[in-house]
Amino acid sequence: MSSLIIARLTFREASRRWILWVAILLGLVFLTIYSLGFYEIQKDITRQYGAQAARLQKNEIYNFILIAGLYAVNFLTIMMTVLTSVNTLSGEIESGTIQTLLSKPVRRWEILTGKALGFVGMLALYLLMMGGGVILAVYLISGYTAPNMFLALGLMVCNILLLLSVCLAGGTSLSTLANGGLVFGMYGVAFIGGWIEQLGAFLQNQTAVNIGIISSLIFPSEVLWRRAAFELESPIVSALGVSPFSSSSVPSPLMVGYALLYACLVFVYAIRRFSQRDL
Repeated sequence: MSSLIIARLTFREASRRWILWVAILLGLVFLTIYSLGFYEIQKDITRQYGAQAARLQKNEIYNFILIAGLYAVNFLTIMMTVLTSVNTLSGEIESGTIQTLLSKPVRRWEILTGKALGFVGMLALYLLMMGGGVILAVYLISGYTAPNMFLALGLMVCNILLLLSVCLAGGTSLSTLANGGLVFGMYGVAFIGGWIEQLGAFLQNQTAVNIGIISSLIFPSEVLWRRAAFELESPIVSALGVSPFSSSSVPSPLMVGYALLYACLVFVYAIRRFSQRDL
């Protein structure tokens, strides 16, 4: 019960920050530009292929544009996750405001769990607005729906959990600046490693693939996005691997499970470290 109260307070506090409203405003601008751009592209595609002919070719183009939009949404959500949560523990510890919560009859693990639930709720709504907006725009303009959309969005939510767990764990020991540098640095390693793995698979360079796998083991955020993109791809693109978002080295369900286990273990560490820290 205490965790739910803290979750509600965390949600309210986060909703009052300017960064959230700026992100929502810019998100609406992004969706407007994306929708207008897709509408113009769809008109040209219809003129080129005709209203009814070559439906397969048109759907392949629509699929690519939809995944490209969700790729941008995934990046924006990751940035929002870090920027809104990186200060939640370290800033309160540095300012001493955490003592207000500790003076209440509430355990430290409840504080951390409540904060995590509050941020997850807020960020999941942001992802639903952005990702759902992209999917809805494509459907309303072209009538196209990608396969496994809910599964893909679920994997993107898992990415939120992963980044948030690292932010909270870092906040138990590091300053806000150091914590932000840690999280963005780990994400950078995963990002470049994922692209190295994809290029290595395309060029059949096993050493490059192994480098990408190692980076995914260090921080598996890119694993979750690449699996989400794979679930969204049309069967033809998945088979041919001709998209920037596809690869012959697709993350397996086992790697997805590893990413979720990684997030859980990091969160358990955060609870343990926060409970033992002298405040």
